[in-house]
Amino acid sequence: MSEEVLIPKMKRLEGKHSNIKIPINNFVLVILCTLLIICATFINIDIKHYIIPQGFSFGKTFSPEDYIYCFSIIPQIPAIMFACSVLGRKLAITCTSLYIVIGLFAFPVFALGGGITYVGEYGFGYILSFIIGVFIAGSFLRKKYSFLFMFLASITGVLAIHLGGILYMALVAIIKGDGAVFIQTWVNAQSGLKILYDIVLSFVGILIGKYIHELFKFLSD
Repeated sequence: MSEEVLIPKMKRLEGKHSNIKIPINNFVLVILCTLLIICATFINIDIKHYIIPQGFSFGKTFSPEDYIYCFSIIPQIPAIMFACSVLGRKLAITCTSLYIVIGLFAFPVFALGGGITYVGEYGFGYILSFIIGVFIAGSFLRKKYSFLFMFLASITGVLAIHLGGILYMALVAIIKGDGAVFIQTWVNAQSGLKILYDIVLSFVGILIGKYIHELFKFLSD
């Protein structure tokens, strides 16, 4: 190849390489959101409800504790939805995948520890379903950050995670020989009313994430 042809080609290649930008903002956001998910895993929020006791009838005596239903939620799913809102679908999938890989092969960042044997835990299906939830919620947010799409993203994303977690738990329970009573108790404890709180908190997380997403989009332009 002659020098007259080779030199212009080399200059064009140099020009292309000089225009390549390393998305450092995206890298930092993925790491920060992954750390947020890890931190949310070890936070418990205590919730109390006033309820009508079982077997309630007028004239029957109940203690004050009988009218209060207590349970705790881990704000992990809202943190996932927040990350989805901030990062967008592709980077949020990267973030949740990174969290899963860290938990299985590096550090015990799951609620009950970590390691490859964690795939046999009842709750691993919820973690695995993070990717599905992010994909579905992120698909709505790709269209528009309107109230409707944020609402649909929070509902569909949360339901996908819980449904995947319940199905995985039921499969593990069947393999281990657990009965229907165990499965029902598990569903009530790990999902149940928690689904409603996850939807509400996820919507708040998506709403906050929207403004952070727009801020970083503005700074990168």
